[in-house]
Amino acid sequence: MSLSLSLSWCVMRGIPTPVHGGLSLSIPIPVQGVCEVLPYPSARCTRGLSLSLCEVCVGSIPIPEPRVRPPPRAAPRGSSRAMTPPQPQPLLSPPSSSPAPSPCPQSRPDPAHPAGSRSGAAGGGSGAGPGVGLGLGSGSGPVPGVPAMLSRLGALLQQAVETREPSVDLLEAFTEHWKGITGYYLEATDESIPARQTDIPWRLKQMLDILVYEEKQQPAGETGPCLEYLLQHKLLETLGTLGKAEYPPGMRQQVLLFFSRVLGQVQHPLLHYLNVHRPVQKLLQLSSGRLGSGTEKEEVQFAAVLCSKIQQDPSLLPYILEGKSVLNGRRAQELPDSPREEGVEHPPGTTASCPPAQPCPPQRDSNLVTALVGLCRSKVRANRGWQEGMVGTASHVTTPLSSSSSSQKSRVALKARENLLVLAGLAQEAAAACLVRSSALCPLLTGHLCELYSAVPPGTDPADVLAMDRPSWRSQGDAAGDGVFPGKESLAAFLCWLDYLDELVMGAHPLVADAITEAVEEKFFQGVLQPQLLQMSELAVLGATAVLAGTVRQIRAPALLQRLVLFLLGPHRHPETPGDAPHALRAQLIDRCDHLSDEISLASLRLFEELLRKPHEHVAHNLVLRNLEARAYLQRQERGPPEADPEEDGLELEEDPYFTDGFPDTGFGTANNPPPGSAPAGKGQVSEVVSSFLCLVPEEAKTSSCMEEGGYDTYVHDALGMVQTCRATVAPWGWPSAPRPLECCHPGGAFYEGHFLKVLFDRMSRILDQPYSLNLQVTSVLSHLAAFPHPHLHEYLLDPYLSLAPGCRSLFSVLVRVIGDLMQRLQRVPQARAKLLLVRRQLLGLVPGEQMDHTVLFKGVVVLEEFCKELAAIALVKGPPEGPP
Repeated sequence: MSLSLSLSWCVMRGIPTPVHGGLSLSIPIPVQGVCEVLPYPSARCTRGLSLSLCEVCVGSIPIPEPRVRPPPRAAPRGSSRAMTPPQPQPLLSPPSSSPAPSPCPQSRPDPAHPAGSRSGAAGGGSGAGPGVGLGLGSGSGPVPGVPAMLSRLGALLQQAVETREPSVDLLEAFTEHWKGITGYYLEATDESIPARQTDIPWRLKQMLDILVYEEKQQPAGETGPCLEYLLQHKLLETLGTLGKAEYPPGMRQQVLLFFSRVLGQVQHPLLHYLNVHRPVQKLLQLSSGRLGSGTEKEEVQFAAVLCSKIQQDPSLLPYILEGKSVLNGRRAQELPDSPREEGVEHPPGTTASCPPAQPCPPQRDSNLVTALVGLCRSKVRANRGWQEGMVGTASHVTTPLSSSSSSQKSRVALKARENLLVLAGLAQEAAAACLVRSSALCPLLTGHLCELYSAVPPGTDPADVLAMDRPSWRSQGDAAGDGVFPGKESLAAFLCWLDYLDELVMGAHPLVADAITEAVEEKFFQGVLQPQLLQMSELAVLGATAVLAGTVRQIRAPALLQRLVLFLLGPHRHPETPGDAPHALRAQLIDRCDHLSDEISLASLRLFEELLRKPHEHVAHNLVLRNLEARAYLQRQERGPPEADPEEDGLELEEDPYFTDGFPDTGFGTANNPPPGSAPAGKGQVSEVVSSFLCLVPEEAKTSSCMEEGGYDTYVHDALGMVQTCRATVAPWGWPSAPRPLECCHPGGAFYEGHFLKVLFDRMSRILDQPYSLNLQVTSVLSHLAAFPHPHLHEYLLDPYLSLAPGCRSLFSVLVRVIGDLMQRLQRVPQARAKLLLVRRQLLGLVPGEQMDHTVLFKGVVVLEEFCKELAAIALVKGPPEGPP
């Protein structure tokens, strides 16, 4: 029987090599007259005794199960080098002995496990902690005198350990691994072997671990010999060239991983060195836009490390963005103090301010910004390429691999967008200015937005656009995987990218945000949208208006919303005059609310409703309020009540107090209307206003009571929510709580309600002759206007007792005219009441629809009745107007 003693140095040295991490030895131990010395601990058989002795603790002696070390890994294919096991070194060698050899590919240790523990495991000892492990080979009986033998050997072994600690030459090991990488290209013969099947990934990992370990041993701020070797010998430059050559296949992936890990794990500032940031720039240029390149995951990890380093030190940004000149073979001009000597570090603080530079045109030279934007677009390119590849394939063929690839592209795009947000949100003004001037960030972002917009089909239905849930740029799944309507996927991609730009503007530095919004206005609003909106093709106008409505709904950033509102409505705030159209696009959009095409009118009205929902004061002021500031709609001369029998005329006015807008061609005048402020204040006034709207539609034209439906109280809940939302929106705008006194109002001429209200009132006056959906949209816009808490708007739209100036009209007077026309038309329709009730049942889905005469008229009557109930509910929720007349 033979015993083999293996001593492991149990103190973790952090060097992931089997020789540098521990000391292995063999000592002949006579047992029962047999002495056998095993030449190498890893080659012993299971019939032996293995001893693992800790330096500081000689404790219990557990007897574990025997362990068999796996055979050495075979040499990589394609390598012609002979892989010979390292020769064991004598335990007590003189100090002049050669250092321990670097590990060969056969014995690749796991860097996560210290070499000492692996040595103990190789000897059969327990790896659970410090101690002495004794393992007996299978088939051997009890060994007499083992405790005594161990006590005698304890002092000897401890003395042997203390005599010499293994010396570690990190630089030699580092260079040996580098020579192993470069030697592969000299000796390899098979060019088809992937890089991951060679020893290159393992050697790169060993070099990284040596660099990290060396940095821990060095004083803070000093570089070790291995890092100096990496910088002076241009190792990163060489690796970048190897990655560009993509030999062996997959080498670029390994280079990206090594760059990411070195920059992420080495704490010493590296990006200031020319021999670091120049290969980084070249590696960024390798971020190809080719579909399916297979390195998007590693590319986004590399970009994330760079963004993290730049976030910690924004002065690094110019060193990364200067790559455009360096990579084209010209000396960089953007940076001061550009290094001339290789390996020379830039003086700290030299990038406190960036020199002025001309805005860069959208070139294809890659840097960090172009790489991130390209990765943001990877999902779109993948989906487009998959669609093109599926042309002509059978419908029953499933592509789970394509779905998995699309999911990975989505995660890559999300990570790239998050890192671009970090880059744009740098707080340092100099870094923000450099990002705007020295990169093509703005042209790239807006160019992709225009590209996605052009992919949306021109005939997109506006109802489909607004029926979509508001997409988010963080959404991983495709918003239109099972497309409900044609073009939904393209529309969702456009709105998602627009949502990302909106988020980018909100979180970016003000300089970056202004540059992005200016580029969006110039390239997208004026360069793409405006020509689409002003053309003559009805189909193109319809699609452009629909997408514009979705764009308005998607934007939330104040800076971007400001640009959009001024683009659509113009900056004008003075009162309008008839025929005045200083802003062509605004006039065109408002005129289309009364277009011959009902579809275009409907889409335009939906666009303005979305605009009125936005938290921007200029929308309501530009469309409506600027024409009501002077209160010129009120009669200035105060007239007394008519000299008539108060009981008779009073009853008539109570029953029909509505013809108060001064018809120019009739005898009805404003004298029959109570003067402003004469109505009782408080709840009495509110109840009278509510009753006025509820009594507008005569009983013979009402049908809701016959259907046992609720009255106006069914609208109170919705009206309360709408009014509260409007109040919260306008709270920062400083609107007055009471109307301006008439003494302070000086109208410059005759009252003009403005282009927008004129079109709405004209549409409302034709409610009995318009399609049902168009009537619903007109009343929806007017209800939203009535919910605004501005006192002039409340007075003009919701006060039926206004003393209107001659020739003026209000919402209430328009409704009165409609009711008068309705009563005359109903008298000419036989069985009007029964038909009106049938139409309401059809609209509620209680009976199937059938063709009949005057269907449009009856539907208009139903909408008119419901609109009056809604106005009554809004008036009840808002309460009485306050302040002087």
